[in-house]
Amino acid sequence: MPSHLVALFVAVLAETIGTTALQASQQFTRFWPSVICALSYALAFYLLSLALKTMPVGIMYAIWSGLGIVLIAAIGYIVFNQKLDLPAVIGIGMILAGILIINLFSTSGTH
Repeated sequence: MPSHLVALFVAVLAETIGTTALQASQQFTRFWPSVICALSYALAFYLLSLALKTMPVGIMYAIWSGLGIVLIAAIGYIVFNQKLDLPAVIGIGMILAGILIINLFSTSGTH
């Protein structure tokens, strides 16, 4: 796997950890979740800057935000007991389909 994609996918994981910690921080009133949130977002943005060396910002951001939405929705469902209705599940499926289309068929992925 090319290094820019590794950086992008690790950035997605870091952002997902940061957003999960954001929920757990209870509006930054809990110290350790707040620290984890800040450090995770810092790592995510650093890794995004590496991915931007070879990927256009629009494609990179679509993949990053789309995968982040899907992962956070799954974590919200599993960890925080946040229910998803059918339209939410269909929308998440469409996001995943869009990411797959970009990665499998688009030639815009690198410059």
